[in-house]
Amino acid sequence: MPHTGSRYLAEGPRVGIRHFTYADGAEFTARARESQDLHRPWLFPPATADAYTAYAGRLIEDPTKAGFLVCEKGAEAGAGKGGGKDGENGGENGGDGAIAGFININNIVEGGFQCGALGYGAFAHAAGRGLMREGLDLVVGHAFGPMRLHRLEINMQPGNAASIGLARSCGFRLEGFSPKMIYIDGDWRDHERWAITAEMRTSG
Repeated sequence: MPHTGSRYLAEGPRVGIRHFTYADGAEFTARARESQDLHRPWLFPPATADAYTAYAGRLIEDPTKAGFLVCEKGAEAGAGKGGGKDGENGGENGGDGAIAGFININNIVEGGFQCGALGYGAFAHAAGRGLMREGLDLVVGHAFGPMRLHRLEINMQPGNAASIGLARSCGFRLEGFSPKMIYIDGDWRDHERWAITAEMRTSG
């Protein structure tokens, strides 16, 4: 069934955000497999059922993490809910409730920090359509609203122009450069650090 507005934590004109569930595994992994050319070498989301179960479990059960699926809304999304090429779940390119991408807040620290580290990825059928821009704005609003966080940061490899452009478009500012910061795809990778605070968002 399509996801209705009441099932979203927040929604905009074209997308809504909601938490991961274990039942999303088939659609998520199908889209991850279809998007490997887009994601490599920056991102490696789970592409098998077992990997998804472990990945989603951490986001669902760990209080220092929060995972959000960015889902398409309305008729413009396509003929039916996407997720496979066999037609069982609707059109290949999406549908009402189809998963356009994901945005996770990791390393959530409360107390005097009230901060978290963002990671995200679009799926191939949604790339370049502005859906993740809308979704990221919704997640930031949710983080600074109901989650009561004060600061979000994103660490990205300098060559990942699409992710950097998305962060910039949502008001994040470049704060610094961290050499050999994160082990990805067989090596320690340099990262740029982008961040936004609640005050930056309210000041426009």
